[in-house]
Amino acid sequence: MTAKTRSLICNFKHYSIWPIMKKISSLTTILGLSLMASAQVSNQQQFDAKRAKQGQFEMACFILNGGKFTEFGTFNMEVNTDNNRFSIFTVFTTNYSDEVVTDTSISDGQSFLPIYRSSYSKKRELKLKFGNEVTGYHLDKQTGKRTAIKESVKDAYIDNYAYPYLLGTLPLTTGFKKQLAVYEYKPENKSSLKRVMVEETKNNIFDTKNTGQHKVWAVSIFEELTGDRYIYHVDKETGRIWKVEITDSKGNKMLMIDKETDYNPFTTAFTKQDKENALNMIKNGNSVIIGEAFARDNQNAGTPLGNIAVFNINKKQHAAAGTQVVLIPYTDFYKEWVKLNKAARKKGKGIPLPNDAADCIKVATVYDDKGHFEFTNLMPGEYLVFTEFGYTHTFSRSEVVGYTDHYVNGLFQGSTTNSVSRGYASNATAAPQKVVTIKKDGDKEEIKLKKTL
Repeated sequence: MTAKTRSLICNFKHYSIWPIMKKISSLTTILGLSLMASAQVSNQQQFDAKRAKQGQFEMACFILNGGKFTEFGTFNMEVNTDNNRFSIFTVFTTNYSDEVVTDTSISDGQSFLPIYRSSYSKKRELKLKFGNEVTGYHLDKQTGKRTAIKESVKDAYIDNYAYPYLLGTLPLTTGFKKQLAVYEYKPENKSSLKRVMVEETKNNIFDTKNTGQHKVWAVSIFEELTGDRYIYHVDKETGRIWKVEITDSKGNKMLMIDKETDYNPFTTAFTKQDKENALNMIKNGNSVIIGEAFARDNQNAGTPLGNIAVFNINKKQHAAAGTQVVLIPYTDFYKEWVKLNKAARKKGKGIPLPNDAADCIKVATVYDDKGHFEFTNLMPGEYLVFTEFGYTHTFSRSEVVGYTDHYVNGLFQGSTTNSVSRGYASNATAAPQKVVTIKKDGDKEEIKLKKTL
């Protein structure tokens, strides 16, 4: 990251990156908030508490610099609705330093009146307790100035850290507008209450890597106190916020993108015991798999014999030295993963393995120019071995270049075609795979990991 980018990030708001990030660090889930108690009974009817959900989520943070968006940080967040409390816990980290910002926001689980708020970073500390009055302190660690907070607030409000969770619970539709009263403490402000205005709501589409296309509401927000503007992309079905576009009062732009780290298409669980068993399979045995990885051209392609390769004639195209070959214990979980990926590839997507499952794969390297590789220390069981490599695909094609007419005693008897066979070559990719079964400990399995094209 350039010095200019770092400077832009650090000066994005008064307290480094934190104040603008704190508004969106908990945006990937939507919790139904029923504003305050009797003072807002008319507003309560607009919020749908059934859309409440909890979980752990992650968003990538980008900033516009030099005409392109550069990723500079990540928000990890956890949302709980236990013990009659609505709690948000977040951790923000940057890619270019050890900067860490942790935040907590706790509200009543029924009225959603704010109860507690804290924020910790290298630059400041903030602690607030809410009741008949707001009490706490703010510490500027750069100057050492500590400010005691004691403020009476008569108007109904919600914690500024929680207001984004309102958006997915509102009756959003084209043209929807609304104003929200929120509380946000800043030492330089005379009043901690401000208005957040939903200025515009439109239809839109957001395409995700794992789950595809989602119909969303693009909700435009203006913060009266800061002059910052946001566009939240809210899923119409789930209320989830997939993306946030941010423009501050100086024109600086940022993006927040949901990473879908909670995405789990698997119906087969991968438990702690499954991981132990899988690691045992690939580490604690005495069996080996010795293999040769190569591709072979099918000279019969396009003919009635297209499914039959001309062996001993077509030259092997070996995987180059250094090519990685992967082995996985072929249990029910990994079989489902292979099946899911096969379906996902048809849509140009892929299904990542959970971290625990990815820990149980074994990788070997082709060690010569003949495509040879080997796996050792394997237990009896079923394994899937696969690789992918590039090679030169050669093929021939017969082309008609003319005709010869035949005559007998001057009478036309017919024509025959004159053809030539031409050879062609192109770059190709082979992705061979093979299921291998080791029956007893100590067995040696020799395989040909091949692809005929």
